[in-house]
Amino acid sequence: MKMQNLLRGGLLSVALLGAGVLVAQRPVENIDPNRHPNLAEAQKHIMQAYDKCDAAQQANKDQLGGHAENAKKHLVEADHELKLAAEYAEHHK
Repeated sequence: MKMQNLLRGGLLSVALLGAGVLVAQRPVENIDPNRHPNLAEAQKHIMQAYDKCDAAQQANKDQLGGHAENAKKHLVEADHELKLAAEYAEHHK
């Protein structure tokens, strides 16, 4: 029983660490604008919004109630979804 709890705790820790690393990453520009110009443009705007959130956090010394950080997490998720949309379009023509 103790070994099972230890194993579960370890697995949970690894999962949470992995999720934290995913969220901490900055959006990337990785959609080919020649193949998907609208998705690439949207991705560019996401990167700009992320940078503006960073600037707001620095200007306000991180006194934004965690909301700017949450917005950045959502922007990373949106960036990932755009990449998935481009990949889906390429594989389902």
